Amino acid sequence: MKHLLSSTAFIVLNKELARQVGLKEAILLADLISKEEYFIANGMTDGWFFNTEANIEQDTTLNSYHQRKCLKTLKKHNLIEVKRKGIPAKQYFKINEEQVLQILNNLSVKNLTTINKNKEITITNKYFKKPDLLEVKNYCILRKNNIDAEAFIAFYESKGWMIGKNKMKDWKQAVITWEKRNYKKPTMSKLDAQLSQYEQAKKLL
Repeated sequence: MKHLLSSTAFIVLNKELARQVGLKEAILLADLISKEEYFIANGMTDGWFFNTEANIEQDTTLNSYHQRKCLKTLKKHNLIEVKRKGIPAKQYFKINEEQVLQILNNLSVKNLTTINKNKEITITNKYFKKPDLLEVKNYCILRKNNIDAEAFIAFYESKGWMIGKNKMKDWKQAVITWEKRNYKKPTMSKLDAQLSQYEQAKKLL
């Protein structure tokens, strides 16, 4: 999900996010997410990565004063964590992905705007990516739930991947919901019950 906010050749901004935390803050968050993705691709596993004020200013045009101000706001919203470590000390960042996604999923505006060479381009915001048949089959096999993946896909295709009046956010959670609905306690026929009682009675003799 976070790649929707990362900045590479251009800056991607969610207007509603900018309204909630500030335009400069949204730009800085996008840049930090882009840096995080770079470090993940190069083996970072604990979520912490470093970046310098000079590098941030080069990528975002935000000077050190505005960076400190933006970081204070982002930390207030619990979107990032910041610490200094090492000799000489470097500034390390960690993106609180769950909090970022929570804000994104609660947005009332579902469009992203990209700014590239003074052009504004609106693109559809795709927080949810519908699964293909193989993904659902593999997930159902993993969970050993015996759900018919084709029936699952066909059902939600017919619904436009809506759950009630809301757009589906997590298809794996929908699979788990199907498990609960389809679960049936094992039943025992009257004859089997009588045989079971007979076997138990024999053990007591």
